[in-house]
Amino acid sequence: MTLAQKSTRLQSLQKRYDDLSNRLAALELASNSRESSDSRVKQLLLRQLNILQRLALLDGAAIDAVPSEQAQANGTSILANGADVSPTQQRLTLELLQRGIIKHRFVRVPECYYDRDLEFRRQCLGGHSVEHLCKSIILQNSRAPAHVVECSDPLNSKYYCVIVQYATRMNTDKVKNFVHKLSKGKLGKQYFNFRLAPEEISAQLTGYTHNAVTPLGLATEIPILMSHQIAELQPDFFWLGAGEVDLKVGFSAKDFVAAYQPMILDCTYEANAADWELER
Repeated sequence: MTLAQKSTRLQSLQKRYDDLSNRLAALELASNSRESSDSRVKQLLLRQLNILQRLALLDGAAIDAVPSEQAQANGTSILANGADVSPTQQRLTLELLQRGIIKHRFVRVPECYYDRDLEFRRQCLGGHSVEHLCKSIILQNSRAPAHVVECSDPLNSKYYCVIVQYATRMNTDKVKNFVHKLSKGKLGKQYFNFRLAPEEISAQLTGYTHNAVTPLGLATEIPILMSHQIAELQPDFFWLGAGEVDLKVGFSAKDFVAAYQPMILDCTYEANAADWELER
């Protein structure tokens, strides 16, 4: 297939996708205007999921962002559709649809994914650049006052889910200063010191293991912080973990911010991607 033919096919698929997205949005609006049972809403969302998956598989083409042809030819990644849909992916897809993030992509990556550099991972996902590869980290305020033990107050939480790029390194001092300002001076800086939460606590709060943590479908409602650099990415499509070590999901930062309302901040050092490419 020539480049021109491929471009025409992808444009046709994108138009069909956009048309379907508009129709699904209208269906959701109509269902919200009526009194519907939870089971009826779930059935509607499952039907939407099946339609979106079939559309994504048309002619082996892709929507917005897909693994590169080279990565697929080498067997390094698989579009997570059809029979590859796990219960975790189905649950997260339902949540994304409920929150209005219709355009998203799930991809299965190889077992060696975290043993390889960021460029390899980018190829697995079809990301625009290594800067579009991101991770979710659970931070714990180790100096929080005794009465701050959970996550109900986003302005002074014991734990935060922080989303940063793999190509940068998180600066916990910036996180400390940001959260201290959220408290509006009610607590001194001596009550703020952020570090990685122990893995067992992270798993308990999120419901996910190491390298599978995602802000989607959290077991506990944890306040979300997101690096301002992710919000500014162009093209606007970034990748995150998706609840399983070998499952990744991509979507628009703009859509994510609208749906999950993370607090945006400068929380990283300036560093070259090569310095952090093997960091988990």
